[in-house]
Amino acid sequence: MLTVLGFAMIATFLVLIMMKKMSPIAALVLIPALFCVAVGQGAQLGDYVIEGVGKLAPTAAMLMFAIVYFGVMIDVGLFDPIVRGILRFCKADPVRIVVGTAVLAAIVSLDGDGSTTFMITVSAMYPLYKRLGMSLVVMTGVAATANGVMNTLPWGGPTARAATALKLDAGDVFVPMIPALGTGLLFVFVLAYVLGRRERKRIGYLTLDEALVPENDTVLVAAGAGGGQGNHGGAGGVVDLTKKSGGGSGDAAGAVSGSVPGPAEGEDEGFQGLDPNRATLRPRLYWFNAGLTVALLAAMILELMPIPVLFLLGAALALTVNYPKMAEQKARIAAHADNVLNVSGMVFAAAVFTGVLTGTGMVKHMADWLVGAIPEGMGPHMGLVTGVLSIPLTYFMSNDGFYFGVVPVLAEAGAAHGVSPLEIARASLVGQALHMSSPLVPAVYVLVGMAKVEFGDHTRFTVKWAALTSLVVLAAGILFGII
Repeated sequence: MLTVLGFAMIATFLVLIMMKKMSPIAALVLIPALFCVAVGQGAQLGDYVIEGVGKLAPTAAMLMFAIVYFGVMIDVGLFDPIVRGILRFCKADPVRIVVGTAVLAAIVSLDGDGSTTFMITVSAMYPLYKRLGMSLVVMTGVAATANGVMNTLPWGGPTARAATALKLDAGDVFVPMIPALGTGLLFVFVLAYVLGRRERKRIGYLTLDEALVPENDTVLVAAGAGGGQGNHGGAGGVVDLTKKSGGGSGDAAGAVSGSVPGPAEGEDEGFQGLDPNRATLRPRLYWFNAGLTVALLAAMILELMPIPVLFLLGAALALTVNYPKMAEQKARIAAHADNVLNVSGMVFAAAVFTGVLTGTGMVKHMADWLVGAIPEGMGPHMGLVTGVLSIPLTYFMSNDGFYFGVVPVLAEAGAAHGVSPLEIARASLVGQALHMSSPLVPAVYVLVGMAKVEFGDHTRFTVKWAALTSLVVLAAGILFGII
């Protein structure tokens, strides 16, 4: 009974948000509350929620102060050179822009933190997508999938969990997986190229004029075949994108079809990206801010302190040095309050979902059912079975639930047929490309929030590509004899 209700709760949540019948926050709270009552445990709802909130509170604190920190870094101009460099490389070509998104997300993912990756990637790429009228779900989908593959780094979390759960060395788990994970990352770059080609076909090949970060009169000139549609007019025309910016957060069809959605409701139609003359810039403190950011990321990788504490200290220091006046500090905090509230609110709402899913025993029953459904004849192929199961299970479950609850059971079943725990641990990493778009991953709300993309649109567009990437990693692992 709990197994059926668990799957029904997850399916109901996904259907409602993808059909835009409920907001993610409302769905994350109300649906598990209703199912908790349905299983006859309504009296324990408060305990489940408090337990879930307690587990996710450090994550919420980390995201709150990380948003403030990187928001301040954007305000002071730390990422402006990155944006200008990407502009020079991309030359307003959608193919280069999408591939650049994948490369940037992969590089920044080396710090092992998804939230940081998405903040930096969106900060750098968002202005380009908006100026050219490109689909923002392409940006979020590519960034999330690239980060998912890189999330398997030993300090990223999943590899350490798999090694801990099976009492193995993280290096023994990760190093042999490098060829398969490298193949997966290469596939993400190829996917980015294909999506970029589709975007180029939709809006045409565009080139920026000489001013890389111009004033309020940015003009893009169509050059070559494939004249854009919607806001872009015919081939060879001049398009003033300051009058109306295209590209939206539509679904997969909106990402690659002919029409270009207009700005979201309440959004400034004269979007200008990172204004080179904004009053918040602090050019004289550029190297201080760069050094502070490098030191912060290094401290995260070295685990000198808990990440929430590092971002709390970093945000306080960045505000104090860059904006010594109290009024300026209040203004910067207020400027980023919207993002902070949206993301932290989503995390605490997700705590209700995970709290009920775990507290009622739904997760355990679902995992036991899936493991029990494996045919006896598949015992010698438990590596393959683990890889396949990791794709849906890491999407519907937290990494802790999967690696500490399910993987040991799979390893025990595999051991009975001569399959080593190392093979099981490596196979369990396969699903991470899809995991990073799970509604149970707080970082994904940073991604869609900063990109102004509906979570349902991101899910509908990304899931198929991320799942395909995971299958590529699995196939490469089998081909190389790793799994």
